Amino acid sequence: MAVQNGKDLLIKVDLTGDGNFESVAGLRATRISFNAESVDVTSLESAGGWRELLGGAGVKSAAISGSGIFRDADSDERTRQIFFDGETPAFQVVIPDFGIIEGPFQVTSIEYAGTHDGEATYELSLASAGRMIFTAI
Repeated sequence: MAVQNGKDLLIKVDLTGDGNFESVAGLRATRISFNAESVDVTSLESAGGWRELLGGAGVKSAAISGSGIFRDADSDERTRQIFFDGETPAFQVVIPDFGIIEGPFQVTSIEYAGTHDGEATYELSLASAGRMIFTAI
């Protein structure tokens, strides 16, 4: 994978529930992480006392976070409404020259900030709420 611009990592939200994805407006920084819990099956009979893990048994999750400037665009409005309604709609994360991750997410936090001499900014966090699908680019 070649070096990529950070601005090419996009978080998109399904605006209408029919696969109409639009980039969340104003984002300047984005981050996605994947996690898998391990299931320890170590016993007194484990070879040499080494820990043993049960493959494929842990809970998988993904977390997305982003920060940027408030634009009051359709995608900002949709993201706010998702939070207040407690919905878990489809989001997409586009990772350039790697792939697209798509699945349901819950908006777990939205923070707004601003100073008297600067722009209004926001930060948002999302947690996976179902199966993630990966499509290679």
